Amino acid sequence: MNTKNPSKSANITGWVITILCVLFLLVDAVMKIVKAAASVQGSAQLGWPETQVQGIGIVLLLATILYAIPRTAVLGAVFVSCYLGGAVAVMSRLNAPYYFPIVFGILIWVSLFLRIPALRMLFPLNKA
Repeated sequence: MNTKNPSKSANITGWVITILCVLFLLVDAVMKIVKAAASVQGSAQLGWPETQVQGIGIVLLLATILYAIPRTAVLGAVFVSCYLGGAVAVMSRLNAPYYFPIVFGILIWVSLFLRIPALRMLFPLNKA
């Protein structure tokens, strides 16, 4: 893969993955912020008190906004990765399946890898 400029198909694929991830994260964040019954119930099953669900949603919303803005996408991806790492830790502690946040975190970074030449320069996949 070219480390200077992404191909048109890589760029489009990266943006499609980014948009899908942002949409999912926004829905999750907003459901937490408005304290939707399903979100509160799911959070309670993971051990979170109802009083903390809104705060968790706000943190996720801020990280998602940073990830959605091209200039701050890498910083946002770091914050979303931290959020997802917390999800893995909580789910692991409860012996709940935790594959989704891992796969989702991988998708977050793949989307950026496909779109941002600087990331491909940091982590080249081709042989030198």
